[in-house]
Amino acid sequence: MAGPTVRFLGGVREIGGNKVLIEDGPDRILFDFGPSFSPRWEEYYVDFLQPRSSSPVEDLLEFDLIPRIEGLYSREALQDADLAWRPPEVHGVFVSHAHMDHAGHLGLIDPEIPVYLGAGTRTLLETIQSSSPAMKYGDHDWRVFQDRTPVKVGRLEVVPFPVDHSVPFAYGFVIRTSEGTVVYTGDFRHHGPRAEDTHRFFAAAKAEEPEMLITEGTRAGPDRRRNFTEEGVRSGVDTVLAGCRSVALACTYPRDVDRLRTLYEASVAAGRTLLVSPRTAFLLASVAPQFPSGTVPVPGRSPALAVYARKKRRFFRWEAPLLDGAVSAAEVRANGAAYLLALDLAHFAEMIDLRPPPESPFVHSMSEPFSEDDVDDRVMHNWLEHFGLRFHQMHASGHASDGELRTIVRDVGAQRVYPVHTEHPEAFRGPGARVVLPELNRPYPVRPGAAGGHR
Repeated sequence: MAGPTVRFLGGVREIGGNKVLIEDGPDRILFDFGPSFSPRWEEYYVDFLQPRSSSPVEDLLEFDLIPRIEGLYSREALQDADLAWRPPEVHGVFVSHAHMDHAGHLGLIDPEIPVYLGAGTRTLLETIQSSSPAMKYGDHDWRVFQDRTPVKVGRLEVVPFPVDHSVPFAYGFVIRTSEGTVVYTGDFRHHGPRAEDTHRFFAAAKAEEPEMLITEGTRAGPDRRRNFTEEGVRSGVDTVLAGCRSVALACTYPRDVDRLRTLYEASVAAGRTLLVSPRTAFLLASVAPQFPSGTVPVPGRSPALAVYARKKRRFFRWEAPLLDGAVSAAEVRANGAAYLLALDLAHFAEMIDLRPPPESPFVHSMSEPFSEDDVDDRVMHNWLEHFGLRFHQMHASGHASDGELRTIVRDVGAQRVYPVHTEHPEAFRGPGARVVLPELNRPYPVRPGAAGGHR
C-alpha cells in the first residue's frame, strides 16, 4: 500500500484558497476550503457576476476554480455539473479560521462529511451567516475540537493549536501520519496580542521533528508594508485623535476584533464614543462570551460605544434590537468631535449626510492594496479627496513578515517546506531549508523513499 501523501488543491502561487488534502491508506482529510484572492477568480466572477446558487459547482468547475474531486460535494451543489455525486470519500474537513478564503466554500461540501473547528470559529460562522444573507456555510456534522487536544480520524491524528491572526480563534495543526508528522500553519502572525499562542504552536511543531512544513507566505518576497504591531496602531490613532477637533473616521475589517478593541480603547482615551455598524455590533455581542469577561466591548453594555444608524429603507430582523439608541448622521454632523465613526467603504455614501469638515482624519486600518490598479483603493481616495479628508494608514497585518517566515522555517527544521497562500513561494529558498514549490493536485509523499511511500 502506498504511504501517506499530501495534495495541494488550492493556495498554490495565490493568496488564499488553501485546500490541503492528506491521505493515509483509506483515510482522507482536508484542511480549509475557500475561494482564493487570485486574479484568476476576477477573470470570470466580479461584483454581482457570481456563480449561480442553483449550480455553484458547475459554474466553478467550468473555470477550474475548485478541485474536481469525487466524494466531496453535496448532491445539491452538484446540480447540472459534469461531476457525478458519490458517497463521501473525504472523512473530515478541518477549518483553520473563519476568513472567507479558508471557509467560504464549506457550503458546497456534502453534509455527511464532518467539519472540525474551534468553538470560537463555529460562533463566528454562525454570526456571519445570520447577518450576511449571501454567506451560506451549509448544514454539516459540526465537531468542535479543543485546543491542543488530539482528534483521531482513522489512522490520522490532528492536534489543533491556537495561533494569532487578524480574526480571532485561528488555528495551526500538527498532523501525525503513519510515516511522520506534517505541520500546517493556517494563517498566523508573530506581532499581535496573542503572539504567545503562535510561539507555542511552533515550539510544539519543532518538537515533532516534522517531515513536512506547509506554511502560509502571504508576505514572503517583496512587501512594502510596514510591520506595525497592534500597540503601534493604538499609538498612531491616539496621535490622530489628540489633534482632532472634528469627527474622525476609520475603516477596518469588521471581523478583526483586536482592531475594533484598539479603536474603542483609543476612542475612550480621547473622550469620544466609537460608532459601529449594526453588523459589527451583532458580531461583537456574539463573540464576547468567548473572551474573558469585559475584554470585548459590546454596544448597550459598554460605555462610549454605540451603533451608527445609516440610511436604509428596510432593516433585517437581527438589526432591529441593535437600533435602540442608535446615533444618526444628523447627530454626528452636529457634534462630530464627540465621535470616532467606523465606516466601511460600502457605506461611504453616508458621508453625503455626515458632511465631515475638510481635514477631518480618516484612519485606514486595513492592508494596503496589492497592486496599483486596485479599483476599491482608487474609489476610496476619490471620496476622501472629494470631502478633503486627511488619510492615515495604520494597520497591523494578520500575517508574518518575510523575515519572520524565514526564522520560522529555520527554527522548525522540517525535512521539507511547502509554501502556500503566497505569490512568491521561491522567496522561501535559502540556506538550511529544503523548499519544494508545490504543484496543484500532485501527490507528495510524507516521507519520500519510505517502505510504503512513493519514490
